[in-house]
Amino acid sequence: MAYVVSATWVAEPGQESVVLDAIEKLTPISRAEPGNRFYQAYQDPAEPSTFHLFEIYDDEDAYKAHGTSEHFEKYGFGQAIPVLAKRERAFYETIG
Repeated sequence: MAYVVSATWVAEPGQESVVLDAIEKLTPISRAEPGNRFYQAYQDPAEPSTFHLFEIYDDEDAYKAHGTSEHFEKYGFGQAIPVLAKRERAFYETIG
């Protein structure tokens, strides 16, 4: 079974480019992490301040490693998250 994360980030007004830049930097590095199976971010064209991230990891430990990685500390916690109006995450396990 894989560990699935669905996240929504909503940027503060005027901070969309800061969040987008962080996501663009995070994506290729995150995809190369051991234990990462899939990492895709997308932006809502009707609400450009809303970003969604869909991630799949081998297991919860791989996800935890992502959250404590140097690049997530820098671009997630250091750049994007401080300018978010809202951050939601949901966690799942695949079936079969």
